[in-house]
Amino acid sequence: MTKLYDLSQPLNADFPFWPLYPPFEVKYIKRKSEQGVNAQYIMSSNHIGTHLDAPRHFVTHGKTIDQIPLEQLYGTGVVVDVTEAGELGLITPQMVESKIEVRDRDIIVFYTGWTKYAWYQPTADEEKYTLLHPGMGRDMVEWMKKKKIKWFGTDTPSPDHPMNLPLGRFLPRISDMVRKRSEQKFGGPEALKKIFPEEDYQLMHNALFPYDIVHVEHLGGQIEELLNGRKALRTTLGAFPWLFKGGEAAFCRAVAFVEE
Repeated sequence: MTKLYDLSQPLNADFPFWPLYPPFEVKYIKRKSEQGVNAQYIMSSNHIGTHLDAPRHFVTHGKTIDQIPLEQLYGTGVVVDVTEAGELGLITPQMVESKIEVRDRDIIVFYTGWTKYAWYQPTADEEKYTLLHPGMGRDMVEWMKKKKIKWFGTDTPSPDHPMNLPLGRFLPRISDMVRKRSEQKFGGPEALKKIFPEEDYQLMHNALFPYDIVHVEHLGGQIEELLNGRKALRTTLGAFPWLFKGGEAAFCRAVAFVEE
């Protein structure tokens, strides 16, 4: 028997949108009482809720959503607890390999624990979720390229560390706070320059999309139930966006298929 675990976050107008991006908007344009039918209209960026980023997001002639084959979006992989990274921490390949073997062409879902701060949770903390999440660096890029990862996902707004994002670089009101906390964590300004050099800006996007290694952001849903206290497990995973011709990203449903 196969049990399905939904690894997606719910999406509506309450979802905290990415800084500098427009919000998700929804309204009824027809109602049953007047027009005999309920119909809604939405307006949104592609980068809100659980969504898949295609290479086109950062590569001018990169693949679009409709050009990513289904075979890449579905297959075997691992779900790994990397909660030890913590606030503004770095997720490393060693954190993964110490818990489970990752094979060539695997899919990887990273559980950072940040889903507990997501907007729909009783423990929600919008600023902590968006501004102080852990992320990945150069060692993860090289490791994923070597493993030829099909796709990976994380229960954070981005796989990039906030210091490689506008949050830690230039966003008004926020960047000074993120930089100060990161300096405290990593040992001062000079250490920060070495760990997060200028050329690593949005690294997990810029360095991996040319290799068609795509990712899903804002995972959540039943991810804790799926792990059930385990540090890692191997299972079948899928991320299914709508067939968006020319799309640089798309909302998706992420699912784990577990044989029980």
